[in-house]
Amino acid sequence: QLHLVESGGGSVQPGGSLTLSCVAPGDSLDNYAIGWFRQAPGKEREGVSCIDSDGDIRNVADFAKGRFSISRDYAKNTVYLQMNSLKPEDTAVYYCASPLGYVCSRWEHNFKSWGQGTQVTVSS
Repeated sequence: QLHLVESGGGSVQPGGSLTLSCVAPGDSLDNYAIGWFRQAPGKEREGVSCIDSDGDIRNVADFAKGRFSISRDYAKNTVYLQMNSLKPEDTAVYYCASPLGYVCSRWEHNFKSWGQGTQVTVSS
């Protein structure tokens, strides 16, 4: 198991940007794929994007293409989700998770370790 911790959420106006971070205090993320998911009020959790341990990016949701970017910094042991051109419909709790393997999975149920989430609110 990994203890994952998200940060960087907050309130932003439409069109604004936020960068979310995912860390694992006491553990190295180097050998783990990390995915970002979100859950909006009253909706099911959905995948946003995922990055393999070697940096390959997979499973980018249609709503994220061109606006959201996943990356990882091995020196800082951190995975980021850069979100630009935010819309009110991006309002959700954002989670990072890992399938505890090198490669991202297409299936949410394969993600075994989850953070507690960070709230993102987009509103004018």
